[in-house]
Amino acid sequence: MKYENIVKGNFIERPNRFVALVRIGGEEVRVHVKNTGRCRELLVPGAVVYLEDFDGRMGSRKMRYSLIAVEKGDLLVNMDSQAPNKIAAEGLLSGRILLPDMDRLTVVKAEQKYGNSRFDFYIEDEAGRKGWLEVKGVTLEDDGVASFPDAPTERGLKHVNELCRAKSEGFSSYVLFIVQMKGMRWLEPNDDHDPDFSTALRQASTEGVHVIAWDCRVKPDEIEADEQVMVRL
Repeated sequence: MKYENIVKGNFIERPNRFVALVRIGGEEVRVHVKNTGRCRELLVPGAVVYLEDFDGRMGSRKMRYSLIAVEKGDLLVNMDSQAPNKIAAEGLLSGRILLPDMDRLTVVKAEQKYGNSRFDFYIEDEAGRKGWLEVKGVTLEDDGVASFPDAPTERGLKHVNELCRAKSEGFSSYVLFIVQMKGMRWLEPNDDHDPDFSTALRQASTEGVHVIAWDCRVKPDEIEADEQVMVRL
């Protein structure tokens, strides 16, 4: 997945979930933040950030720039909350991201309804096995350990419970964490930020829901799935 017209800046502050103030070439600019999560450990004053410049292709946009990635020490972290689903789709369709209990996928349909939820993907493999997959993007890291979520997620909890129901009805079920950086030793649920989600994820795993994670190669103008990451529940 690639971005166009990347410029570099320094983060100043975040007035709300959707807007940040960034210094670009000596000018203070309001930019769109493509992630409504807290991201407090990433968006610190002075942090180097990378933005996509939409000059000449604004369309209905209100702000010229979107914040794409941020440097955290030696790490480059992609913050685009729309990226994980695109990365997952690319990886599933190409066969790069392999799923337990599934052969080569022949059907990958996005945003499909199941019960009271809408999952990110409905999938079928060449043997006719059917499944549901939910994608979660991960930007939270501490000492080489990635964790999710960075804030309580009722939606995530609902999805995990619905995946358990799908599994009980004979579908293969998956939670796929897309870690939007490299170099993580493992991924784990964040008990401090959302103990209910963490408990549900562990229970789902015992009921046969597959919990898997992939990291990404990240550049200022590009992100793609790279390697599977160990999950510790």
